[in-house]
Amino acid sequence: MSKLVTIYGGSGFVGRYIARRMANEGWRVRVAVRRPNEAMFVKPYGVVGQVEPILCNIRDDASVAAVMHGADAVVNCVGVLNELGKNEFDSVQAEGAERIARIAAEQGVARMVHISAIGADAASSSEYSRTKAQGEAGVLAHMPDAMVLRPSIIFGTEDQFFNRFAGMTRLGPFLPLVGAETRFQPVYVDDVAKAAVQGVLGQAEAGTYELGGPEVKSFRALMQQMLGVIYRRRVIIGIPFWAARIMAGVLDIVKFVSFQLFPNPILTRDQLKNLRRDNVVSEDAKGFGVLGIEPATLESILPDYLWKFRPSGQYDEIQKSADNLRT
Repeated sequence: MSKLVTIYGGSGFVGRYIARRMANEGWRVRVAVRRPNEAMFVKPYGVVGQVEPILCNIRDDASVAAVMHGADAVVNCVGVLNELGKNEFDSVQAEGAERIARIAAEQGVARMVHISAIGADAASSSEYSRTKAQGEAGVLAHMPDAMVLRPSIIFGTEDQFFNRFAGMTRLGPFLPLVGAETRFQPVYVDDVAKAAVQGVLGQAEAGTYELGGPEVKSFRALMQQMLGVIYRRRVIIGIPFWAARIMAGVLDIVKFVSFQLFPNPILTRDQLKNLRRDNVVSEDAKGFGVLGIEPATLESILPDYLWKFRPSGQYDEIQKSADNLRT
């Protein structure tokens, strides 16, 4: 009988790529999510019955244990960028991660892969970064042979980074940025999935890996590259941190007084703290090199999904080809 992996958050941005690759490896894949009816798109990743979405709430022991029963490996992809309702940083990224690892140890699960983030720091003033570090500690306390992956900003077809800012270019001639000179090392989502699969299959040593792409660029430079891909000219305006702090504070207050009816998807005070720090791989960290993975470049991937933000969409490339023929 084929082996089974339970992927918590397996229908999310990163999880779906891991699920697809594990199905291709011949494993049965259990996709643990809060809303299985919204995760039905994962079923075609394998043959009939190979990939199944199943209800799970990682804040509940019984729920986590039920979807893990019989699994040979588990992957935790659950995380939040913005707290909403009961899905708070502590309950999801710290307690949730620790709960999965504890129950995995109790059930005798052989391997665990945990998706964290570059910048995880128990001493950080950012709740996001602090709880990421606490989640790592909780995982390693129960599953010391776990593989912990710390990616930089992740890009790909479904990302909320380039897609978000490319969408903003439709609104006017300016593109405002907070932390315009902060450096990032964007990593392609499927490269992260490749690393996770190595951990599940036991092809990589246990430990913490920091994953970044081949290019380190400032926020401003990334947006300039994006504008080149979508054939748009926009004035990039760097918003100073003092002004951003006022804006984020007002937005957080509106979120609070509206009882989260306005979830503040724009900018939070916690996100602002992280934008002050470079998001790049540490010099002494294990990474793609150790895993034998050559990460994809931005240039090779961005045009594949950002074309829809061009002024004429897919027709811009057709017009460009026609112009080349005329010359």
